[in-house]
Amino acid sequence: MTHVHDVQHPTAAGESAGSAAPAAPLLPAATAVALAETALTGAGLSAEDAGEVARALTETSLRGIDTHGLRLLPQYLDELADKIATARPEIRTVRDSGAAVMLDADGALGVVAGLAAARIAAERARSHGVAAVGVRNSNHFGAASVYSRYLAQEGLVGIVTTSAASRVAPFSGTEPLYGTNPLSFAAAVEGDEFALDMATSQVCFGEIKERRKQGRALDPGWATDAEGRPATDPEQAYALSPLGGYKGQGLAMVATLLGAVLTGSPADWELEHIGASTPGRSRGIGHLIVCLDPAAFTGRQDFEAGLAGMLDTTRGTRPGADAEQPVQVPGDPQRRIAAQRTELGIPLDPHTASAFAALAAEQGVAWPEVSA
Repeated sequence: MTHVHDVQHPTAAGESAGSAAPAAPLLPAATAVALAETALTGAGLSAEDAGEVARALTETSLRGIDTHGLRLLPQYLDELADKIATARPEIRTVRDSGAAVMLDADGALGVVAGLAAARIAAERARSHGVAAVGVRNSNHFGAASVYSRYLAQEGLVGIVTTSAASRVAPFSGTEPLYGTNPLSFAAAVEGDEFALDMATSQVCFGEIKERRKQGRALDPGWATDAEGRPATDPEQAYALSPLGGYKGQGLAMVATLLGAVLTGSPADWELEHIGASTPGRSRGIGHLIVCLDPAAFTGRQDFEAGLAGMLDTTRGTRPGADAEQPVQVPGDPQRRIAAQRTELGIPLDPHTASAFAALAAEQGVAWPEVSA
């Protein structure tokens, strides 16, 4: 894994080419991890970092968050090849006040930087009860729940956000200004989990791109055209719409405040988009990871009992008119999909399938047959 190098600060307190692939194969998770890890190691990452990134992308796809899972591997490999992301970063501490730490990621892949920050956040929260780790000079870090769930699985509460290149017009506006700016919160009790990971736009931009590829109409309310009018034709989508109107705009601004302003990173509208960045230069994305240790508050035992009660009570609520649709809590759909995909394999879109088929051919790994 990439380690953080402490540096005393004056103010411190102490998509790739490949052979054709069969449509929608079901890729076993272990195969996905092995192929991704080999590709990332070949691109220059250490074995530890390659393994962490491969597992993070695979786990995200297992949970059904396809836009932020294995589909990103070709893009991350391109960023490594173009020196946008640094294969062997020297992540360093630039400020450290105990419970608050500021990191410079040296252009690392965002997953590498995010997990390095999460490890520090966990360590400091156990010492101080709370911890906040800011990251600057990073890149796209995939699903925010990778980091909040890491902390939850450590018995802590994780709160995560990141800056992102502008895709979303402010409420009543026309020009893309804010990113899809995710917010993720996670906590776990033995055998159960609360895991919220939400964009502050109606959908992520990856969904718009997929609808364009498929020639499918957008759902109403997802996007607007260049004049600010609702757009259902994906080719006319100019800006994403904020989640819940002005409330979503407010949440997007919170993410920018925490992920960019607080970390001294470029604002959303100053960032280059993934896939359209200048070679040889980090995208400069900022992240913020906040960690709370229940032991410092109500105590671990009471916290876990309260969390279990909240989850059980919510799920036990009488369903509405659609009795076939039970009441769920954040993370339930992903847990259900993960169980299915662990057993059956991960479905891949044609572009991702082509990339992984090429990796499999290079490594002499048998490509899975398409299920009937």
